[in-house]
Amino acid sequence: MQEVMLAYSSITMWLADRAQTKGNHWPKFLGKFAATARTHSEPPPQFHYETRCIQQSLDHFSFSELPTFPQRYLISTEHWVGPRRLGPVFFYSGNEDDIEWFAQNTGVVWEIAPRFGAMVVFPEHQYYGESVPYGSAEEAYKNVTTLSYLTSEQALVDFSVVIADLKHNFSTKDCPVFLFGGSYGGMLAAWMRLKYPHVAVGALASSAPILQFEDIVPPETFYDLVSNAFKRESFICFNYIKQSWNEMASAGQTNNGLELLTKTFNLCQKLNRTKDLYDWVEAAYSYLAMVNYPYPAEFMMTLPEHPIREVRTSILERIYEGVNVYYNYTGEAKCFELDDDPHGMSGWDWQECLKKFGVKPRPKWITTEFGGHDIHATLKKFGSNIIFSNGLLDPWSGGSILQNISESVVSLVTEEDLRSSTKNDPDWLVEQRETEIKLIEGWISDYHQKNKAMFDM
Repeated sequence: MQEVMLAYSSITMWLADRAQTKGNHWPKFLGKFAATARTHSEPPPQFHYETRCIQQSLDHFSFSELPTFPQRYLISTEHWVGPRRLGPVFFYSGNEDDIEWFAQNTGVVWEIAPRFGAMVVFPEHQYYGESVPYGSAEEAYKNVTTLSYLTSEQALVDFSVVIADLKHNFSTKDCPVFLFGGSYGGMLAAWMRLKYPHVAVGALASSAPILQFEDIVPPETFYDLVSNAFKRESFICFNYIKQSWNEMASAGQTNNGLELLTKTFNLCQKLNRTKDLYDWVEAAYSYLAMVNYPYPAEFMMTLPEHPIREVRTSILERIYEGVNVYYNYTGEAKCFELDDDPHGMSGWDWQECLKKFGVKPRPKWITTEFGGHDIHATLKKFGSNIIFSNGLLDPWSGGSILQNISESVVSLVTEEDLRSSTKNDPDWLVEQRETEIKLIEGWISDYHQKNKAMFDM
């Protein structure tokens, strides 16, 4: 069993525990929130924004004299009705990647902004994209000391500082802020609403596994849902995958086994151990389950509609063809690097917590900081104006809120959680999106009414 150590970042407490339990490489959090929904005949959406930077403290919780870093954020005032009409601010909680990638692939925020007359803001998460301290990613990721400030707690304060800066520079002091986020970003949006309720009037947290921590959700839940996604498309395909693990292990133990696997899976460099291949194949299955949209998409990779169906095509050759759907559907890759980072999320190694950093695990800290074991009671007593939106086919849904907690902490569960609209959307999806919009409208309206009552006093 792989010994995986834990970083200081709160979000890693869950991931390290899961890795210690299963000995697996965990995929990034990217889920179904940010899908760009379009057909091959539709041009990619064009979103217009300005890029700005704000100097952030590296550590918001101490008085140490540490270097600051430039946090990038994207802002669009194209549809904003301005401060005099109290136009809202739609604020996306940046995930574990370059923020432009999320901005270009989060259609729902852009689609509804004109309806609300909203400003749109996408702040980048610290240590990702161009928002890295110490001058470069190489320096920022160098060791445990430089990485120790990469935490969810610091990210939440970063976001709060950006919002405060908007109030000053754009006169948004009385404008309501509404949070959006998907997967890890959805967790941040929900946690921000709990930790800093004065900062935003509400949050839409999509595919946000805030319950998937030690002793709350069974450790096998994520991979059970990945398996179900493949079973649902083809039980034969599921059985091939099930058999493939033993097949890879057996092949790897023969004299020329690693050479055979290297050739079969078209790897750029000779395989040194089958474990590396397991992780690579497993990641492809997990991502395919996350992005198994019924339309072609380019959210994580260029993929066809229902990509899992493309996986059905001796066992090892079939498995290679299957993972090739994810890693090389366009046919552009000549070979594969097992340690390649196609999504530019090197910092996630720290947040996911690998043993190379030699950090002692604190698996209980995450639920101490944000709640978890009694999260339903916590949300009922202290939470309000949060939408937890989930598609039950998304593997991360197993760790999310799947039932209403109160009148203002709402769970919307569908068969497929699709975020951007298309002309082929089914009625149930249109209705769910409209339900989300009406909830947001209601909470913003409540904010305006309360503000008006205060001014009239």
